[in-house]
This record gives sequence, C-alpha cells and structure tokens, in this order.
Amino acid sequence: MSLVSSTPLLRAARAGGYAVTAFNVHTLEMLQAVVEAATELDAPVILQSTMGTVQHLGEDFIVAAARVAAARTHVPVALHLDHCTDFGMIARCLRAGYTSIMIDASMKPYADNVRDTRRVVELASEIGVNVEAELGKVGGVEDDISVADHEATLADPDECVRFVAETGVPTLAPAIGTAHGIYKGDPNIDFDRIGRIASKVDVPLVLHGGSGIPEEQVKRAISLGMAKMNVATELRIVFTDAIKKVFAEKPGVDDPRHYLKPAKDALREAAKEKIRMCGAVGRASEAVLR
Repeated sequence: MSLVSSTPLLRAARAGGYAVTAFNVHTLEMLQAVVEAATELDAPVILQSTMGTVQHLGEDFIVAAARVAAARTHVPVALHLDHCTDFGMIARCLRAGYTSIMIDASMKPYADNVRDTRRVVELASEIGVNVEAELGKVGGVEDDISVADHEATLADPDECVRFVAETGVPTLAPAIGTAHGIYKGDPNIDFDRIGRIASKVDVPLVLHGGSGIPEEQVKRAISLGMAKMNVATELRIVFTDAIKKVFAEKPGVDDPRHYLKPAKDALREAAKEKIRMCGAVGRASEAVLR
C-alpha cells in the first residue's frame, strides 16, 4: 500500500469513536517497529517526524523509508510533519511526499495563526495532503518548541469554530490541558472543554501530549471527540532504556544490531499498547474504505 493522507483515517476514527495513534519516530528501527505493531493489530497508523528529525535525517530519507514500510503492510500508513513552524520545511516535505502536515503558529497572535494556517491549507489541499493546526498553547517541550506551564493557554470553543471556518483546516489540535513530555503528576485535562469543542466543530480533533496519560483518561477524551493521539516521549524512553539495559548487562557489545534489536522489540510492544488504548485494533479496512 502507498502512503495515504491522514484525512480519511481521522474522519473514520471520529465517526467510529476511536483514535488513530500517531508516533514520533527518529530512527529506521523506530519506524519499522511502529508499522509492525500496527500491522499485527490491523490498525491504521501515523508516522510522525519533528523538525529536528527532518533536519537530522533529511525529508527524502524519511519519506523513502516510510514508503517502503507502507508498501510492506496492508494497513494504511500516513506520514506527518509534526509541530512545524518553518514554511520552507513544510514546502520541502510536501514535495518529498509527506501526506500530512502540522503548521504550528499557535505561539503567534490569533490573526497571524489564521493567516499562516490558511496559507498551508491552500498549498496542501491542491495535492490532497492533510493539514493540522493548533489553537491555544500546549505546555511542555516538543523538540525545540518549549512552552512554560504559566504560558500554556486552553483553546476557546467559540474561537475554534471561527478558526476552522477562517482557515479551512481539516484537523484541529486544541489545547485542552495536556502537555508534551512526561507528566510530573496527573494530567489536568479539561474534558468539558473537549466536549464543547467537539460539539461545535465537525473536523477531527487531535490529542497532543499522549505520553503518560492514564488509559481511562485517554478513552474518555476519545469518547468526547479526539480522533488522533500523539505519542513521542514514551517511545524515546522505551527505546533508550532497552539500549541502556543491553549495555548494563553486556558492556562489551559493539555491534549496533545487538542493542538496536532489543530496543526495536520493546518499542513495538509499547506501540501496540497505545494502539489498543486508542481502540484502533481491527480498524484498518474501515479507515481505508472511508
């Protein structure tokens, strides 16, 4: 199967009451593990790369690896550029073959966020690529983007209606109390706000900061309208801890295959857990037919 736009995947998820899990990957092994997990569970999946990962690996290498992975599975796979603030990088990733783009102008004034988002929507819609945008400010650290707790602001439901109408954006990531990274305590998710936003806009909603949210809270957010959940930090920790374990037990290991395989295996299991949590098991054909 070829890489697909995340638009039909997320519309099917919202209509079906589940969420597509989107995983930030930084190496070939991470990418392979995520697609293998989705394949085992017959679930749609979204591969994500940050600006830093694109700068590190190159968009052409990432697209090539994602295309091979998608061709080897029967489940729909989308490739998403996460939290991008650079229009030049967005254009390069679109040319390279990304099938989903997040323009993050949430740090700017509302009017500027609308302007920048509409510009990307106009460009991406011509080639059938999904666009995601953020309203409000999600706290925590995502790659090089850092938002202090006191700077985080929640999305206003009525403003969400205006934003979607003024930009035409097909996917919205409203700030509802989650944070990027691992939570120091319990997440302070505003579930009432999710419900009010979902009742006012008909586009799929995205739950950012999915690492470490308790399962019951994830399921509640999905039941209220979240159709995509992003997971990044937890994957990195699982992957890195597995490598550390190999070196702790066998300090003399110098063959990358001997420490990357356990890391890949651990990440695959972690990805499967998140896919199950989002209720996407067995939804692959449903998402394709949407």
